[in-house]
Parts: sequence; structure tokens; C-alpha cells
Amino acid sequence: MTKKRILVTGASGCIGHYISEALIQNTNHELYLLVRNPNKLQVDTTVRPGITILQGDMQEIGKFSNLLKTIDIAVLTATSWGGDGIFDINVLKTLELMNLLNPEKCEQVIYFSTASVLNYDNQLLKAAGEIGTDYIRSKYDCLHKIQNLAIFPKITTVFPTLVLGGDDKKPYSHLTSGIPQVVNYINIIRFLQADASFHFIHGRDIATIIQYLIDYPPQLGDPRQFVLGQSSLTVNQAIEEVCAYFNKKIYFRIPLSLGLANLIIVLFRIQMAAWDRFCMNYRHFNYANAINPSSFNLPNYCATMTDVLNISNIKNGDG
Repeated sequence: MTKKRILVTGASGCIGHYISEALIQNTNHELYLLVRNPNKLQVDTTVRPGITILQGDMQEIGKFSNLLKTIDIAVLTATSWGGDGIFDINVLKTLELMNLLNPEKCEQVIYFSTASVLNYDNQLLKAAGEIGTDYIRSKYDCLHKIQNLAIFPKITTVFPTLVLGGDDKKPYSHLTSGIPQVVNYINIIRFLQADASFHFIHGRDIATIIQYLIDYPPQLGDPRQFVLGQSSLTVNQAIEEVCAYFNKKIYFRIPLSLGLANLIIVLFRIQMAAWDRFCMNYRHFNYANAINPSSFNLPNYCATMTDVLNISNIKNGDG
């Protein structure tokens, strides 16, 4: 396979680590890894030639303009989760980076958005753009604006669902960091029943998909938007799998209805943002045709809640 010049932004993040590691270990491509702090990049970049660390920030992406004109594939995972500069980084600087790529040279841009901006049919969710968090609204805004770029026909947009990942050499995702706390309450949670569902995807499985898209880019007429997630899982199924993992019996279950939830919110004076309220009412974050490595007949690293608990190295549910 022809050697490519590949840029990975946000290489020191959770997803960026998995993608960088996969491309270093499994390919011979020439890699350029953009990081703010090289000390946070825990993958071994000395195992083979052709790996360049670019120390810099999305705020100063223009200083790499000469290099960007030579890039064959750009994998854009860098993002700001909050703060004053979130729209500048997630929208303006991301657009600036894409504009600095050469549409004649660059074969593909893999842009990371979020599944939170989509509805059940994988169309843009109006509420996400109106009342979403700053992070969600920035991603929503960027999706509209990239359509006007010269490079747009070569952009493949991926929408991760709930992201798992992290270990001793990779930063933990927000979701994985919270699993031990949730498990500590399993003796209470096992007796609750909730009408909700979701998808999740592990960073290693994301990396497997991204490597596949690099090796086999979408052709003219192929889909260029992919929701990344394992099969949809109901909250009740997730609770049952966790209980089975820890040998916790479920003797009865109390339905946690929307009315009861609203009563709890009032009684305990819980402050809820408009987006939080929307999510509570929406409940089923399911997406059409979500893909994972098995969609391409590739090994699926983390497909079930049991896999999640094994990978997270959680031994018991007693705290």
C-alpha cells in the first residue's frame, strides 16, 4: 500500500492515543502528531522512522501551513471541551486547518464530531444547535460551515457515541473515569428500572475503524458520515449485565418514571440546564446504522458491558 503523509491532531487525547498507536504499529505511513504538550503523548514514537511530533496548539495552526499543504490524510480529533475559546478552536481554527489543506493533494479528512448532534435518523438534531452545551453547539455549528469548504467532498465525518477508553499509558475518557463510581452504587441501582437506551464505543475500536477508513477511503457516491457505536443497549440491559458480572441478584425493580424523576428534581431542588432537561425527556439516544469494527469484519475489542467491566479492571461492586 502506498505510503501516505498523515496528520493526527489531538494525538495526546484518549481517542488520539489509540489512533496514533494503531497507525504507528500497523502501518508504515509517515505520521505527523500534533500535540500541545509532547510529555503527555505516551505512545512510543521511536519504534520506527517516519514519526514527527508537532508541538503546537490549534490556536496557532497557521504556523504549520506549509506542512498542511503536503498532507494526504488529516485525522482531526483535537477538540476543546469547554472554556472561553471553545468556538474559536472547535469551529474557526478547525475550518482554518481544513482550508490550509490542498484539495488537489489531500485525499481524505476524517473529522470527529459527536453523535449528540444527531437524531434517531442520523439527521442534525435541532435542539442540539439551540440548547446544547457549548461543546455540542460548536460541533453543530462546524458541521454547517464545513459544507462551504473546497475540501468538503473529501471530508469523512465520524460521530462517536459514548466513548470508553484509557489505561496506564493513555488518558481515560470521561465515561470510563466514572464507571467505578457508578458500580459502587450497584446495590441500589439493581432495583431501579429506566426507560432509556444508548450506544458506546471503545477508543481501540474507534482506532480500528479509522485505520480501515484510511486504508479504504469512501469512494464517489459512498456514505461519508458514520456513527461509531456498538449495538444499542437499554439501561435495563446494562444493569442486568453489570449485576450478572458481580453476581448480584435482582429481586424486584422500581420503575423510574419521568414523573418520579421530575418529583425528585423538585424535592431536592436540583438545577438542570435546558439540554439536561431535553436529554431526560429524549432518553433513547439510538442511531440508525451505527458501525463498529464488526461492520467491516474486523475484530471487535469491546462489544458488551461485560467487556467494558473486564477492560476497566473493576473487580467487584462493593466499592
